[in-house]
Amino acid sequence: MAAVNRQFGMIYLAMLLAIALIGGVSAVGLKVAQTIQARQAEAELLAIGLEFRNALQSYAEATPNGLPTAPESLAELLKDPRYPGVRRHLRRIYNDPLTGQADWGIVRGPDRRIAGIHSLSTGPTIKREGFATELASLAGKLSHDQWLFSIADIPPATGAKIDRK
Repeated sequence: MAAVNRQFGMIYLAMLLAIALIGGVSAVGLKVAQTIQARQAEAELLAIGLEFRNALQSYAEATPNGLPTAPESLAELLKDPRYPGVRRHLRRIYNDPLTGQADWGIVRGPDRRIAGIHSLSTGPTIKREGFATELASLAGKLSHDQWLFSIADIPPATGAKIDRK
């Protein structure tokens, strides 16, 4: 009878170890899945940010003489009020893939017009180097709200103001 009790004890111990091992592997798997999801959200943020940057560039290049080269609101990128017909620089106001909201941080120049946009997420960045040439200014930034998508470098000394909307 003592041998049977030892056998049950060993089986019980083996089951506990197996459950602990499965739990550990599951935890590692969840962490890897979370990292993959964060990388995908960052890649989407970069693509959307580039769309906004290109829209700001298109708006500036399409400016008639004597008019401001930057929009007052993101809505002006959807339908440019400077033209009688419909002229679009951006298809729609995208949701921020990190916050899930259509709210963006807007950087305004001294003329109170939009100089650039950024995410409102303050989470740490995963990608910190190897950006495309037009996004080279994002290198080394530690949080997503530091990723500024604009057509010109905007140092803080220029009087640019950040609106958190």
